[in-house]
Amino acid sequence: MRSTILSICLVLLSFLTSAQDNKTIVVNTEKEPIASGKFEATWQSLSQYKVPDWFCNAKFGIWAHWGPQCQPEEGDWYARGMYEEGSDYYKWHVQNYGHPSKVGFKEVIHDWKAQNWDPEKLVALYKRVGAQYFFAMANHHDNLDLWNSKYQEWNSVRVGPQKDIIAGWAAAAKNQGLPFGLSVHASHAWMFYEPAQKADTIGKFKGVSYDGNLTKDDGKGTWWDGLDPQELYAQNHPLSTAFNWEWSNGCSIPSQSYCDKFYNRTMDLINKFNPDLIYFDDTALPLYPISDAGLKLAAHYYNHNMVTHNGKLEAVIFGKKLTDEQKKCIVWDVESGVPDKAQNLAWQTCSCIGSWHYKRELYEKGEYKSATTVIHMLVDIVSKNGNLLLSVPVRGDGTIDEKEIAILEDVAAWMDINKESIFDTRPWKIFGEGPAIDNVNPFEKDEFNAGKVKFSDKDVRYNQKGNTLYATILGVPTGDVSLKLLGKKNKTGKVKNVEVLGSTEKITWKQDSDSLVIIKPKIIPNNIAIVFKIIQE
Repeated sequence: MRSTILSICLVLLSFLTSAQDNKTIVVNTEKEPIASGKFEATWQSLSQYKVPDWFCNAKFGIWAHWGPQCQPEEGDWYARGMYEEGSDYYKWHVQNYGHPSKVGFKEVIHDWKAQNWDPEKLVALYKRVGAQYFFAMANHHDNLDLWNSKYQEWNSVRVGPQKDIIAGWAAAAKNQGLPFGLSVHASHAWMFYEPAQKADTIGKFKGVSYDGNLTKDDGKGTWWDGLDPQELYAQNHPLSTAFNWEWSNGCSIPSQSYCDKFYNRTMDLINKFNPDLIYFDDTALPLYPISDAGLKLAAHYYNHNMVTHNGKLEAVIFGKKLTDEQKKCIVWDVESGVPDKAQNLAWQTCSCIGSWHYKRELYEKGEYKSATTVIHMLVDIVSKNGNLLLSVPVRGDGTIDEKEIAILEDVAAWMDINKESIFDTRPWKIFGEGPAIDNVNPFEKDEFNAGKVKFSDKDVRYNQKGNTLYATILGVPTGDVSLKLLGKKNKTGKVKNVEVLGSTEKITWKQDSDSLVIIKPKIIPNNIAIVFKIIQE
């Protein structure tokens, strides 16, 4: 009998849990109402969206993915890894800060001063390199807002640098005439910080809880007196049984108050800074599908943008792992990856020359992406109707290192010669040819396939501007160049003239049935990627 009752109770519990998991949390909009206008908080309404021309023309942006997790210079996701017993992050934190039961991530925030940060200097450099838009990180999974946040007491004006980081970036972007983007990552703090609830399983601190369970009362007499650690860590909830970015399969579901607060914080950010672009580090939209917060934010952002642009929609929202229908509503972002074919709709790759948060080991070992890798990525992405958003890791003090500067200078030198083949272009009939296309390039879960296929001087990528076709060789030609797609039998257009960007040399060429054959130029303007400018009838 007892076993029967127990079985019934377990079934009921499973049903109630499933019902709760499937319930959509409707956020409260009283404090931050949605702007009225063309768009409503549904995918169907958002499908009216059209990507603005300025973004399709821009092709290249630079991102300052910068916050307190850059302070230790140990790389990405430090604020989670430092609570994972035995991990490299944990060991480094214990050695350099202390045990996480006594010294947690809030102390890393306290240690972060951004004392050498010069946003005007950095954004001016990024523009000179060729960036057509600039992105700043507004918050990360560590849940610290980097502006004078109306709804988050843990913000960079009150703690850490005691500076309005986003206001500084916004002013610099405006002064440089660059569209300004903001990346928002904080929706996942609920799951991200869960290890902070735990404790060591061995050693002298066995069973002593990390600081993720502290309350406001515990702060009396400390540097954080008056602040509530739960407003930062958000850990007053049961642990998930699995970590899943889509809020399913064992994830602890956020509370109503958590969803409301995230919505209000992001609305405050949009209304304060009126960004030209917003990147959500989420599958589709923030807190989707467990809450309508992301849909409401998207509708408000589009309507708000139209009001501030005389009725024209000039805004861009990015989301990851989108369905084909969702790609009509917001722009698809591919993290550290590139599709294997051209896309009908505009999209973006976000990538980094190092670790998303600054990692000194990569600097010391010389393991940054080279300028060659960056340019090859850019050319390949543009040929497939995409944009590249490139993160250049910033140190905790607000500077970038000399190796990063050298890479950017090399990118700038290539851009000075070849930028006409990138900006304001559109995909050609076929994006490219060469051995890299024939190689297997795994593209699982819409991301993280970058660098798995190596380019050579036999790989060509195409794009166009009017009747001008740009054929970019991803390397230095070792002999004559044969462009098979431009053979007369393919009926892809009659060639009138061929030249090399960055050179005045008269180029010898012949278009026959099988290919356009270009005799190897005597002058090679750079050793990264050679661009042939081909005029067609």
